Amino acid sequence: MATRASMDVLSQQVEDTIRYAEEQYKQSSLEEHYNNDDYTKALQQLEETYNEICKMAISANAQQREELHRMRLQIQQLQNSLILQGTRGGEQF
Repeated sequence: MATRASMDVLSQQVEDTIRYAEEQYKQSSLEEHYNNDDYTKALQQLEETYNEICKMAISANAQQREELHRMRLQIQQLQNSLILQGTRGGEQF
């Protein structure tokens, strides 16, 4: 079973990553051009966080797995939004 502390740390990482990625998403939708480095960094952080969630799920109990699943869905949804916005803006990832 994953410890409560490790779940708390991961939950905070997810929140921070989502906040940063949403900020980049909003910035890129307001500007015709956007900072490719920050946008790419947001996508990388989302991927790294997604992988951390998957690792944690291996040692999680049923309740924790459900919470991790919800986190994973949030990350995936934001990844998809960023990728779609990037391709509409002429960027290819």
